[in-house]
Amino acid sequence: MKHSFSLLGLALLLGACTKEIATTPNTSTTTSPSTTSTSYNDLWIPPTLTGTTFNLSLDKSTKQFFSGSVTNTYGYNGANFWGPTLIMNKGDQVQINVKNNLSETTTSHWHGFHIPAEMDGGPHQEVLAGTTWSPNFKVMNNAATYWYHPHLHELTAKQLSLGAGGLIIIKDPEEAALALPRTYGVDDIPLVLTSRKFTSTNVIDYSTAYGDYLLTNGTLNAQMNLPKQMVRLRILNAEIERGYNLGFSDNRTFYIIANDGGLLETPVPVTRVKLVVGERIEILLDLSKDAAGSSLDFKAYNSNLPAGFGGSEPAQSGQFGSLLNNKDFNLLHINVAAASSNPITAVPSSLVKQTTLSASEVTNSRILMVTGGQPNGPAFSFNNVTYDHQTINQTIKLNAVEKWTIMNNNIFGHSFHIHDVQFKIISRSSGTVGIHESGWKDTVYLPVGESVTFLAKFDDFTSTKHPFMYHCHFANHEDAGMMGQFLVIP
Repeated sequence: MKHSFSLLGLALLLGACTKEIATTPNTSTTTSPSTTSTSYNDLWIPPTLTGTTFNLSLDKSTKQFFSGSVTNTYGYNGANFWGPTLIMNKGDQVQINVKNNLSETTTSHWHGFHIPAEMDGGPHQEVLAGTTWSPNFKVMNNAATYWYHPHLHELTAKQLSLGAGGLIIIKDPEEAALALPRTYGVDDIPLVLTSRKFTSTNVIDYSTAYGDYLLTNGTLNAQMNLPKQMVRLRILNAEIERGYNLGFSDNRTFYIIANDGGLLETPVPVTRVKLVVGERIEILLDLSKDAAGSSLDFKAYNSNLPAGFGGSEPAQSGQFGSLLNNKDFNLLHINVAAASSNPITAVPSSLVKQTTLSASEVTNSRILMVTGGQPNGPAFSFNNVTYDHQTINQTIKLNAVEKWTIMNNNIFGHSFHIHDVQFKIISRSSGTVGIHESGWKDTVYLPVGESVTFLAKFDDFTSTKHPFMYHCHFANHEDAGMMGQFLVIP
């Protein structure tokens, strides 16, 4: 998919004056995703798998999103959309058996994991239809929220859109020593945010950039009863392109305690935070002072966001249009219920001590330019080179500490993700790095006309033939070639 001046301008023009009736599902309970419905559906909480051996099977399924025809979907382990949450312990040696019951090839990438390239699940680790792939590795990441999803070149957007994906929670002793909510499904809640566009016969349309209907854990118009205490929300942006500006309907303060790669040093109080595709945050929501029986909404405050932020386009139809574009909309309706036993009622004053990388340790620097997307030009790429399965774009020496600067002098924002490592952001051309970005990251937002610089150490794993990937995490952009690969060599 291309974003170009001509296509974007046409989409904005058409979206301002037309509505794509063919993609509006036949539903009696939801007339518009921007309208607060009086009919809510209970939030689906993915089941968990624990231990050191995990069995995943990816299957075709169906889900009744709307009245009328069922929707064809993908899901893991019998789910009709998405899959189980894998819970692992840092230091464990694990094996994951991924059985592909689809009629097409897939892969399974462990997003954010520091593991050997041949276990990474990128485009090279294909799982053919009817076969099982069984990677095994030591869990080396810090306690945090990660995820798994298909990463087959040119089919990532399709397979993710149909529902293939799941969360991974890693636990470690540092996190366990803190007074934090961690009863899964009670006061520790996974929230996978995405949206889908449907045809008039309720078929998921994955040919466009944005969905019309918000899905939280695959649930339309989701609601949940949460206890009157401190609640932890683990939030993943699993969209194709859309970003979110997160907040609560009463503008209350909440506390960011973790991002992609783990806990921050101290909780960060905010009333809004932006989350782009592939990013995760964990927040603490204080409901201890709310009356039992009261309610509030977790929302995306997506109206009037800067141009280039995914979903800021005013168009309601067409390739870059959506009924959610440039609007505020609900993500979860929260009903406050009685407190659970032994509730957490306070925000910790400190979390974990962050290790650092210093500019004095840097052994090499690289610059990646976001290119393409111009009128009659190539699709988005890095340094004017589109992805090729056989081309190694970067070669890195083991134990190198590298400084990467990603420059986006383009017409659209992007979400940059790198495999193998967690990195530390040291600067943004627009000013100070946000406190909530001070921890370990694997995905970062690149606004229009800006650059970001980070440091990363490429340690532990080498290969002269198995590469890692870096790419825009907009699945349609990476499918179209906005991706490169690198080797870490001895």
